[in-house]
Amino acid sequence: MASSSVEKDLERLENLQVGDPPETESQPTTSWPVRQEPRPDDHPWHNSGISSSSHAKQRRSLATNNQNVGICNTHIRPTEDIFNANDPRIKEDINSIIMQYLSDEGYYASQAVLYDETNVKWKEREERTIEAKRLKKAILDGDWQEVEKLCTKPLVKNHRSFLYSVYKLQYLEYIEKREIQKAFTFLNKRLKPLEHLQTNPNEFKDLCYLLTAKSIHEAQSFKNWEGIMAARENLADQLQNMLDFETADRTGNRYTPPDRLLTMLRQAVAYQIEFSRYHPKIAPAVNSLLEDYTSFVIPNAVGANCIGHQGNVKCVEFIGEDGKQIVSGSSDNTLRIWETETGECLDIMDGHRSRIWDISSTRLGDFVASASGDSTIKIWSVKNAKASCTNTLTGHAGDVYSVKYHPNENHLVTGGYDKTVRLYDVVTGATIKSFLGHQLAVTKTIFNPLGNLVISGSKDNTIKFWDIVSGLCIRTISSHLGEVTSVEMNSSGTLLLSSSKDNSNRLWDVRMVRPIRKLKGHQNTSKNFVRAGFADNNLIVGGSEDGNVYIWDQATGEVLQKLRGHSGVVYEAAWNAKQSMLASCSDDQTVKVWWYDEKVPLEA
Repeated sequence: MASSSVEKDLERLENLQVGDPPETESQPTTSWPVRQEPRPDDHPWHNSGISSSSHAKQRRSLATNNQNVGICNTHIRPTEDIFNANDPRIKEDINSIIMQYLSDEGYYASQAVLYDETNVKWKEREERTIEAKRLKKAILDGDWQEVEKLCTKPLVKNHRSFLYSVYKLQYLEYIEKREIQKAFTFLNKRLKPLEHLQTNPNEFKDLCYLLTAKSIHEAQSFKNWEGIMAARENLADQLQNMLDFETADRTGNRYTPPDRLLTMLRQAVAYQIEFSRYHPKIAPAVNSLLEDYTSFVIPNAVGANCIGHQGNVKCVEFIGEDGKQIVSGSSDNTLRIWETETGECLDIMDGHRSRIWDISSTRLGDFVASASGDSTIKIWSVKNAKASCTNTLTGHAGDVYSVKYHPNENHLVTGGYDKTVRLYDVVTGATIKSFLGHQLAVTKTIFNPLGNLVISGSKDNTIKFWDIVSGLCIRTISSHLGEVTSVEMNSSGTLLLSSSKDNSNRLWDVRMVRPIRKLKGHQNTSKNFVRAGFADNNLIVGGSEDGNVYIWDQATGEVLQKLRGHSGVVYEAAWNAKQSMLASCSDDQTVKVWWYDEKVPLEA
């Protein structure tokens, strides 16, 4: 079943060139918090004889430069209501700041272009002011022919509402002058099409009544009519008020303090550092502004135990980017929401008739999708204290093992026992496209960051890349020797991480479709489904059948930390960048939240 609207949305996305070779071997860059540590993409140990063991020691040493101060709930959040980005004054301030920076850096040509472009808007504003003066004069003079000519081009946002006011006054003047035939024609030709814009429910009816009334004051809507000149003055004032509201404070040429852009950027980074969970003991040197500051930490201690599930916990995820809450899915057929800081159970979501295999959350954390052994996917609204199921998606025959939100969050991709990958419309619940080609159950489905590819892992030992518009498989990886239990992609879409029952996690260069390295040490040979994922600062986290959570160094493949605490298989470990915390779920029916405690030694 195809959807033209979805295809139109997605066709505009640039197709990922999977086969294009990179200029160099891809290693994602990272913002490093302290000056002493080189950037990971420099990898000096690769060239200077430094062993991977020494590198691991350096990484552990780096992690000790942070102190866990906990979450700060009292500061003002940087939400959209702090200022209106569409406020003309704010836009002018931004332009002024950018022009100042361009001038300070010597980009005079670019500054001149921006200045000219912003001045075009000033010129348009000046022209509009002149037209507004002419319109006000024409209204006061009763020159309705000139008024109509000037009103052909909108001067205010609510142009049609203003036009209704103009026509209403013109009509009332006809009535006042007892030009009834002109009034009747004008009513039908001009006012009737704008009837829906009347200011009160009975106004148009009263306008019609005036055709037979002796006086304007007889109509309830116009009992306060003060005469033609007063009405013209009121209409001119109405126009001026509308213009003033839309162009308030557009004086321009306001003073811009020196280095305003750099000052605000430094304030923003200082804000991020101050209100992060971990405070650096050494002054950080941030070398990228493209991502929020996060301290480099390696979780090493249990921060909270989430206890309450009556069956093994198959999946766990932080809710939204803020990660203040966690959602888990269990073989007891329920999902539970936990408070990240304390591990308190905030809500239990019943509705599935079989175990929960996978979950996915939206970026804002307002919705959660769950995939179940009952062949359904449920969409849960978690905006309120009590979660509610808003939709149930059907179509799979058998267990649904995987669910993931599209980057636009209007669609979901799922995979299951029936060997199919399905793309759903979240709002309607309709299956938009099915991707067929796997020979056994599909265990994990994700999107690339652009949202134009679906990547799926399967029990048939393969990983497939699907074009979301055509539905065609454009690449297959068949290197794993066991069932593929999970696939994940990094934020830039250059690296793919796969987990398999051949006892390995593998890192792939997506552009070359070739393996970069194996990550070993854990156990993954028999259980459904042990999964791994990316974490900040070039770390990889994952579960294991030996009951430990493993943290690997992405650059070397070495195990940096084994987190011991679960008493059964660890199925999954999820990382949250905002909290710099890890959540894991296990066969022991618990979810554990892990953080960095400087009192506990970092040991693999």
